[in-house]
Amino acid sequence: MSNTRIKLAIAPIGWTNDDLPQLGGEIPFEQCVSEMALADFEGSEVGNKYPKDPAILRPALELRGLRICNAWFSTFLTTRPYEEVEREFVKHCTFLQAMGAKIVGVAEQGNSIQGDREIPVFDGKPVNSERQWELLTSGLDKLGKKAREFGIRLTYHHHMGTGVQTNEEIDRLMEETDADLVGLLYDTGHLVFSGEDPMVPLRKWFDRIRHVHLKDVRAEKRQRAIREKWSFLKGVLEGVFTVPGDGMIDFRPIVEYLLANGYEGWWVVEAEQDPKIANPLEYAMKARKYIRDIAKI
Repeated sequence: MSNTRIKLAIAPIGWTNDDLPQLGGEIPFEQCVSEMALADFEGSEVGNKYPKDPAILRPALELRGLRICNAWFSTFLTTRPYEEVEREFVKHCTFLQAMGAKIVGVAEQGNSIQGDREIPVFDGKPVNSERQWELLTSGLDKLGKKAREFGIRLTYHHHMGTGVQTNEEIDRLMEETDADLVGLLYDTGHLVFSGEDPMVPLRKWFDRIRHVHLKDVRAEKRQRAIREKWSFLKGVLEGVFTVPGDGMIDFRPIVEYLLANGYEGWWVVEAEQDPKIANPLEYAMKARKYIRDIAKI
């Protein structure tokens, strides 16, 4: 790779889906990570089939030249006692620290509809109350401080079907949290699916972006999701998401801005799809070629 400031990873969600375990349920962990390496990626996020013991997971990844860069953490700051959330967060950070990861990506799930197959993702989108905003932002600051004890930086993952989905909601989260304690996990797919201009938060919050998800969106599937009132998971099953270079997003201005402004860290290809329809290795290789072509890395 010609640009040593950028490291490329891919999420295992294209092989086996965490929210819909039947998607790729037959694909073993070893096949997943071997194909990641074969497609020329150097990192991975953590999937539900990954061994949870670092003593087992680390050698399996090292054998293939892979590292763990991040692992999703669901917060329930709006619905559960903070102390309960922190206990689970500490366990999560302990694992990430053992794996050498420097980032933890969190998303508030206390009022999320992303896992509900009956609620339309657009019509049923939750809106945080003032009290929920207070609980969320104050809780994130405390978790961010706790993450620093492990040498890890907390990044917030805006997500479809949650109270932090739109550019306006991202603005409020960033404005009401401590910049030193809470960063932004910038996800192109969730922004575009939501109907937002992905360049807006990229420019506005660049200094807070500490992790990047490169995910594409199929325009015709997005329109059907709105028109036919699909749930988030229905959208996944129907193929709303795909890898960079296969959908409606022009990633050139995005990667050019990241490179020109000195972004350092991971870019993670992420596209939850049905592996029986979208062969994971084929799509991983397609994404890797596209990134090489537009970013020269």
